Amino acid sequence: MGLKLHFAPGACSFVPHAMLELAGVDFEPSMVKLHKGEQRSPEYLALNPRGQVPVLEDDGQVITQIVAILLHLDARLPQAGILPASGLARTRALQTLAWMNNTVHPTFTHVFMPEKFTDDEAAKAAIRAFAATTYRGLLGEIEALAAQASPWMMGEKPGALDAYALTLLRWGGYAGIDPAGFPATWGLVQRFAALPAVARAIERERLQLNVYQPKA
Repeated sequence: MGLKLHFAPGACSFVPHAMLELAGVDFEPSMVKLHKGEQRSPEYLALNPRGQVPVLEDDGQVITQIVAILLHLDARLPQAGILPASGLARTRALQTLAWMNNTVHPTFTHVFMPEKFTDDEAAKAAIRAFAATTYRGLLGEIEALAAQASPWMMGEKPGALDAYALTLLRWGGYAGIDPAGFPATWGLVQRFAALPAVARAIERERLQLNVYQPKA
């Protein structure tokens, strides 16, 4: 099938990374070390001029943007259950996926990289603090969804929403948010992480699920 995933440890690229492992297909994982600036190398920029992860290569075709990648993989690997196959269940899953990607995810970007939005130091601190409060509220919305999981966010099979929920809750630790404060999501995340296929992706990325550190 010729699948190659370019991912960065702990980034949103974990979502397709976990999905490929769950699908049980052969793929080539290629780690991009963001802290070393590998996303700005000429070789990587030739793949994705925006210098972002994830990037999926499928038989020589380059696909970027997480939602597009997930939809592509879902079409290529229908047995994997990345998204519901059809009907209102698929619509609802896409609705949540889009919201996670276009609202929750960029809110965390304001926490983690306020320099993208201003070069004023005082403004950076204000952006970070405001976004962290907003992010906590958004995790509360994910908590309500996780509380209805049966047993997974899309029903009987684990899929893309569970992987994104893991990523977003984990990021909360960097925003000073204790995952234990969201018990339904935290429980879902730990069940998802314990799946042998997902555990392989976690081990490859060397992820610590809970990065929250209480203030002294």
